[in-house]
Amino acid sequence: MAKSPKTKNSAGGASGSGDNFTRWLVAGMVGLVLIVGVAFSLFSNRTNTAATLPSTVKQSDGYGISFNSNVKPVVDIWEDFQCPVCKNFESVVGDYINQLIVEKKISVVYHTLSFIGDESILAANAAACASEEDKFLPFHSLLYQTQSAKENTGLWNAKSLVELGSQVGATSEKFVSCVNKGTYAAWVSNVATDGAKKNVNSTPTVFINGIEIDRKTQYFDLAAFKAALVAGGLKG
Repeated sequence: MAKSPKTKNSAGGASGSGDNFTRWLVAGMVGLVLIVGVAFSLFSNRTNTAATLPSTVKQSDGYGISFNSNVKPVVDIWEDFQCPVCKNFESVVGDYINQLIVEKKISVVYHTLSFIGDESILAANAAACASEEDKFLPFHSLLYQTQSAKENTGLWNAKSLVELGSQVGATSEKFVSCVNKGTYAAWVSNVATDGAKKNVNSTPTVFINGIEIDRKTQYFDLAAFKAALVAGGLKG
């Protein structure tokens, strides 16, 4: 049974604009959805109810890594660690989201997808391993900071992901074993399956209280994103 999510430290980056990238990715990801079935052929193309789950994960949250359950507003973020537009989104709002998580002002559920291929799977698994060490948020930020300009180049592998973990304080033998063995590979597959059922076909995709915010105006403008959270019930 999933444990209650634990408070993590925050990290993030600089702001930017992503409309052109978003238009490209929305079109490109429609085709990349097909990759999900291929990428997970080693695991399963069906929900695995026996999958090992990170401590912050509940099936009712779509297998997402969750923080501050039962707090409103609820923000669902669908992302792929190799996605350049996700990196842009993180650079604009990442610090702010992390701050609100630590202050317990919002509930956030991270759905780590793997549209783009093998390294997305490896990174998502490692992020789940970091969650077990109470290091998901800093590891999440560091993955985007070290994202390769090209996809599936070999930059992210077990050795390099273990090294990234050490940079945020995830140094236990359990973490190293988790990354090396792909402990949460079946969970990553479950996230992909859930995303497909919900017709999430581009990343990032962001919902506040179950409603997608405006991709053109609210994803890459911090003030507009803050306003959307206030409209969704953010207080203070």
